[in-house]
Amino acid sequence: MKKDIYEEVQRKAIALFNQSCIVLTNSEMKAIEVADFGLGDIYRTGLQLVTYINTERVCAKELALLPGQTCPEHRHPQLDSGYIGKEETFRCRFGKLFLFVEGSKTPHPQALPPAGDEAFYTVFHQIILTPGERFTLKPDQKHWFQAGEEGAVVSEFSTPSYDEEDIFTDPRIIRIPVIDA
Repeated sequence: MKKDIYEEVQRKAIALFNQSCIVLTNSEMKAIEVADFGLGDIYRTGLQLVTYINTERVCAKELALLPGQTCPEHRHPQLDSGYIGKEETFRCRFGKLFLFVEGSKTPHPQALPPAGDEAFYTVFHQIILTPGERFTLKPDQKHWFQAGEEGAVVSEFSTPSYDEEDIFTDPRIIRIPVIDA
């Protein structure tokens, strides 16, 4: 991803955090990660996040999704170290979040996978989160999510996060962003 696009998306994420009354320090704003998952289409498939804390016991993050932006299907697996996988709770702070998990397929869902990438999405039980609502994902549970038309801000509270170990259904995904000059 080009550095100017990375910085532009960071600014849009800051605007969403401000709109949702999430206060970030200057250093947190500079540390917002912009993940395009190596697909080069950040406005369609991507996620912006700031990590407050990630220790061997807990993790806390803020997630910002631009309007209609999708975080692709993935899971947080058990690791060879004995870690059973990340359990995470999402709490919607702003906008609407369409969260898809394993379970019975929701008829007529309000969100769909990005056009052309449908083959990489396999779970279609839809949960809709609006401000104040929350949902907890179990370790190794497949999921993906998409923001509504005004974007979304979600607080994530979890056990330790090992983002580089996440397993994505789409083999093209590169989890850690690569920024070009």
